[in-house]
Amino acid sequence: MTPAEHVYSVLLVSASEKINNALRQELSGGKYDPVVVVDSIAKAQRRMVDEDFDLVFINAPLPDDFGRKFAIDVCSESERVCLILVRSDMYDEISSSLTPRGVMVIKKPLEVNRLDEMLGVMCSIRERLRRIKKKTVSLEEKMEEIRLVNRAKWALIKSCHMTEENAHRYIQKQAMDLCLSKKETAENILKTYG
Repeated sequence: MTPAEHVYSVLLVSASEKINNALRQELSGGKYDPVVVVDSIAKAQRRMVDEDFDLVFINAPLPDDFGRKFAIDVCSESERVCLILVRSDMYDEISSSLTPRGVMVIKKPLEVNRLDEMLGVMCSIRERLRRIKKKTVSLEEKMEEIRLVNRAKWALIKSCHMTEENAHRYIQKQAMDLCLSKKETAENILKTYG
């Protein structure tokens, strides 16, 4: 699936019908689905327990909280992208505290062309975070394989009195001969010599 084909789930945290309507209209057209709207931070936190959203918009302040801590939490917990809308007189203060934490900040009143640009940037960042997550998972899997192979080598050294070089060659040869990965071969060795 190419980035252009991605559909982004959106959580809109806003108590303003005017902004909700403007954002809903901008987010219509199929690229953003579902678009879930809640009117408080507490409701947003409950929704995020059950659902994973790609993009989170916070129209600050909200009835129960300003939204700063929630915005930081959104960005720190996963590969979500968060944008907070603030009054222009608060922009410098909020931006200086949230931007270094990965939260995008934009001034109100909301301009449609500016929002369109921000959506493009948010989607671009989301795709980058997806790729980073994929690489991280791949590296973690590779590290797990290395740990298993090393444990299997030590089991062979201990049980079969092999040298480390011979144990390594044995694992490689077994993997090739049996058409298994080194990880599967190591797991079999550990079951046998454990």
